[in-house]
Amino acid sequence: MSDADKVFAGSIPGIYDTYFVPMIFSEYADDIARRVAALAPSALLEIAAGTGAVTRAVAAALPHDFRYVATDLNDPMLAVAARRQGEDHRISWRQADASSLPFGDAEFDAVCCQFGVMFFPDRVKAYAETKRVLKPNGTFLFNVWDRIEENIFAHDATLALGELFPDDPPRFMARTPHGYFDQAIIRADLERAGFRDITIEMRPALSRAPTPDLVAFTYCQGTPMRGEIETRGDLQAATDAVAEAIRARHGSGPVEAKIQALVITARP
Repeated sequence: MSDADKVFAGSIPGIYDTYFVPMIFSEYADDIARRVAALAPSALLEIAAGTGAVTRAVAAALPHDFRYVATDLNDPMLAVAARRQGEDHRISWRQADASSLPFGDAEFDAVCCQFGVMFFPDRVKAYAETKRVLKPNGTFLFNVWDRIEENIFAHDATLALGELFPDDPPRFMARTPHGYFDQAIIRADLERAGFRDITIEMRPALSRAPTPDLVAFTYCQGTPMRGEIETRGDLQAATDAVAEAIRARHGSGPVEAKIQALVITARP
């Protein structure tokens, strides 16, 4: 993963929250929220909160008084999350690096993370930090995207951009969001960090959008793939090429395609 893969700035956070969240993240956020609610934590930490899709879902699922700290490495993403959530005395927002969490030992009943661990440069270190801030009987709950071939729109966009830039294809989606799906590696990383009770569940869903153009715009201009495209050629031309590829495969009206994730629960 390159440093550019972690840059969510400029117009990206707004596009991401407006279009990507309903397109691929909302259903999984609701799933995480249901699982967190079942744990009934009195103190919850979210890492890599992004624009707050999980934060909003958990806040709605847990109406009782509890302490919720939502963190992210990227301040622009966290600013969108805080603005979308509005005033909520239960939630505090904090910029934080998952590999060096600014919290005490055994401070939280649960830690959750939606589609964030793929961006961690040292996952074992980040997992060890998560274990450190968890209470001895605490739960770490997170999800990751499955391989890109199981996530059709992302795969369509990557293939289309590969045809447009054959000598140096943009590979952000395959490299990072869809680059950490091997269950044996995930389990081994967690065990190296000190987790022992680990379950991994495959969870398919559908991604929907009103037009192929919106899918293309979201993937090309609402993710760090935007920077990859801009260093290679014209952003709008690339977006149009991806839209045409999706239109050719899925039709010109409302479109839907499979997405798939892994949901992981780990305890010390």
